[in-house]
Amino acid sequence: MNAPWSPSRAGNSREPFIAFVCDDATADQLRPIAVELGWSADKVNKGGLRNAVQTLSVSASPSVLFVDLSESGDPLNDINALAEVCEPGTVVIAAGQVNDVRLYRDLVASGIQDYLLKPFSPDQLRDTFAQAQAAFNAPRNAEPAAAERPHLVVAVVGARGGVGASTTATSLAWLFGEKGGRSTALLDLDVHFGTGALALDLEPGRGLTDAIENPSRIDGLFIERAMVKSNEKLAVLSAEAPIHQPMASDGSALFQLQEEMKAAFECTVVDLPRHMLVQHPHLISDINSVVIVTELTLAAARDVIRLLAWLRANAPQAVPFVVANRVAAAGVGELARKDFETSIERKVDFVVPYDAKVAAQAAKLGKPLAEAGKGAKVGQALQALAARLVASFEDGEENAAPEDGRKPSLLGKLGGLKAMMPKAKKN
Repeated sequence: MNAPWSPSRAGNSREPFIAFVCDDATADQLRPIAVELGWSADKVNKGGLRNAVQTLSVSASPSVLFVDLSESGDPLNDINALAEVCEPGTVVIAAGQVNDVRLYRDLVASGIQDYLLKPFSPDQLRDTFAQAQAAFNAPRNAEPAAAERPHLVVAVVGARGGVGASTTATSLAWLFGEKGGRSTALLDLDVHFGTGALALDLEPGRGLTDAIENPSRIDGLFIERAMVKSNEKLAVLSAEAPIHQPMASDGSALFQLQEEMKAAFECTVVDLPRHMLVQHPHLISDINSVVIVTELTLAAARDVIRLLAWLRANAPQAVPFVVANRVAAAGVGELARKDFETSIERKVDFVVPYDAKVAAQAAKLGKPLAEAGKGAKVGQALQALAARLVASFEDGEENAAPEDGRKPSLLGKLGGLKAMMPKAKKN
């Protein structure tokens, strides 16, 4: 509800103030204060929260919305229902008779501006409305700067099932936020079996399935409500849809999600199942880099060749990176690295070693592999990959995967991103 103000949504047609109250006494208190502030007293309506939801589902949301929760049996869930029909930028003030600090905190966390305990005084109303007006107006100055931010989009695709693409995607998203200081969205497009939220010890929610079922609902407010926060810099949109429920989509909702995330975040990591490339090739039209995660096997080599050819034909703007994951000790495995590189006719850009102990610890703690293993070789390899992706984005193709396989000097090219690189150990 208190989403970033958007000039495209907050036009002259938006009412400055509407209230929905449950009793005459509250209405009599509100009307003179509304007139003082230049608002119409006729905008104070009876009916409480239920009337608010019904009215706003068919009409534009106001700048400031006052709702009375006195007749609500479950205020928090009812506020969430209100959020479904409110446009981004609406500042919501709630009032009620329940004196519970936990309820107050939950309501504020859900997006309302303030919660007033009834009965309240005229001065309390004046102060609350003044703060609401300030909250509505304040984001206007920040909007142009946010729109000019370059947005990094990285897709992670597994050459085969079970190669660790989702683990890599989760780690990259965490590194972009934690080490790179970028507000980051992790979009897990495996609707039925995605592990993006699970790997971060989060409940996925219904945001992704709701978006696919109702694409018209996707906007800035939807993104704000549907994303599940892992920390201050990382939010996740994932799903665990019932396996008996096929998700019919032409991909337009998923593409629209990516577009909305560009306005809300500085970076998006898309965990993209490889079959989605065939079904919805437009999903990769605006991707900056594609990380192809593979194992060193003959079948994986075949599929890496096919994926690279597909990317050249359908997403020439995307810089590909081939990452060999879970690589065991030298001499153990179906193919040697040299033989694998000969098969795909290019070098492997990064090798992530197999570390069963760190992987088990990450799963037990509900942490990304890069966090659980930040002091180990597996963590250092993922940090180097994240730094290289940022450098490729900021410097263009200069830092892209080299055709001759020689690794460029990362420290020389990353400049201010050295903090994202693993420190060399002294012998």
